[in-house]
Amino acid sequence: MESDALDQREDFRQLVDHLDGVAIWVASSPERFDYISDGFEDVWGIPAEEVEDDPARLLETIHPDDREHVRENMERASPEESYVGRVVRPDGSVRWLQNRQILLPDDDGGVEKVVGISTDITEQKRREEELDALNRVLRHDIRNDVNVVVGWAELLADHVDEEGEPYRQRILDAGERVIDLTEVARDYAKTVTSGEDLDTHPVSLRDVLEHAVEMRRESYPDAEFVVDGEVPDVEVTGNEMLESVFRNLLNNAVQHNDEAEPVVEVSCEVSADAVAVRVADNGPGVPDHQKEAVFEQGEAGIGSQGTGVGLYLVRTLVEQYDGSVSVADNDPKGTVFTVTLPLAT
Repeated sequence: MESDALDQREDFRQLVDHLDGVAIWVASSPERFDYISDGFEDVWGIPAEEVEDDPARLLETIHPDDREHVRENMERASPEESYVGRVVRPDGSVRWLQNRQILLPDDDGGVEKVVGISTDITEQKRREEELDALNRVLRHDIRNDVNVVVGWAELLADHVDEEGEPYRQRILDAGERVIDLTEVARDYAKTVTSGEDLDTHPVSLRDVLEHAVEMRRESYPDAEFVVDGEVPDVEVTGNEMLESVFRNLLNNAVQHNDEAEPVVEVSCEVSADAVAVRVADNGPGVPDHQKEAVFEQGEAGIGSQGTGVGLYLVRTLVEQYDGSVSVADNDPKGTVFTVTLPLAT
């Protein structure tokens, strides 16, 4: 392959030829490739020589369901910035690729070369599918069975004496926590498997927050949920998953609470371009050295009844909304989580 630019530079070749799971090609015409990196054979399962003078052969390796989409992006003057396509290797195995095409202009404003980058994301897709399958099991099988358990435990209220009532209540509490877990798993899986930023739109803060509080009152009848004043009637940047942010913060305020009567207070403050929602509790508080760690994935805390996912999901979603979340000490005791969301414009 002959070229007088980037693809002929020795340092360029040394760099790209050693990228695992990445194939890079350079073309100055639709008829042939000027350069294909060594990673091509690892990804496609065929030598680069088979396609370097025959781009049509490359298209033959694309999964039939993706072929037209890939062809359009290879031929169009302004390809998509990034797109996914599947490759069928000679042994019949399928590899998922994230593809990008970069147009290099010439001195006259035309296109001198096209640089293509294909990254093997098969393992990522496999994990996403496994997570989605786990989510379906949690949401359907486990949730349905636990709802049956909770339903029967509620019916036992008139058949259990005073001595047995605490045990019945423990069954109910455990069942409700498992149901909450399935909700967290659903939201977490949806966020992880999306592979890109979530779409956002204006959402009524009052509708979402009031519904979240009411649902938590039903789930935790022994806890007191107080709304300080009225929830402002404003729209914020969010989507259908915004309620999951408040649901997880309210759950956290109860699940980490060591008081006999947990108290959770919700308040809001509107500024010129944002609204801050405070969720305060009377629990044991969060030590200073753990305040940032509580938002990390898998951080459940000592003695926690939580999943180690809820607060991580809160931060992930809030950042998708271009907002922020912080944690501070409550006065005289407990914790305050503050979520700041931009007002919708």
